[in-house]
Amino acid sequence: MDPHIKVVEELFSAARTEFKHLEYFYFHNCLYEGVWRDNRRRWDAQMSTHEVLRTYGPDYKCIFVGDASMSPYEIAYPGGANEHWNKEAGQVWLERARQQWKSHLWINPVPQTHWDYAQSIGMVREIFEDRMVPMTLDGLERGMRDLTR
Repeated sequence: MDPHIKVVEELFSAARTEFKHLEYFYFHNCLYEGVWRDNRRRWDAQMSTHEVLRTYGPDYKCIFVGDASMSPYEIAYPGGANEHWNKEAGQVWLERARQQWKSHLWINPVPQTHWDYAQSIGMVREIFEDRMVPMTLDGLERGMRDLTR
């Protein structure tokens, strides 16, 4: 995600003016048991993902922004995360989020023409029932339409 930081920051800045209530959290590669609000404090200020799921009810819309480019093990297996021991596979957490927020979307900054070259992108697309859009004007428009259905 490092190459995409600047454009994602611009996306969040623009989104603040469009949404009445916007909360955002960081995670590394895949959603697991903890998220954080400040990337510089990711190791000492994590929030439980269960707490996020309890706090923000099913009436919220959930937008993931990430390149979804990682080892497939991070999605498919407990212990597959590359920075810590995850007791449950990333897929379990992504499915929990998808079930919690029926109105969900994944925005991918990787050009769509490159998606087929990373197995993990295909895995995330499948988990998200193909609700992944490229971070382009057309992709964002399509994604926002899908969120309001």
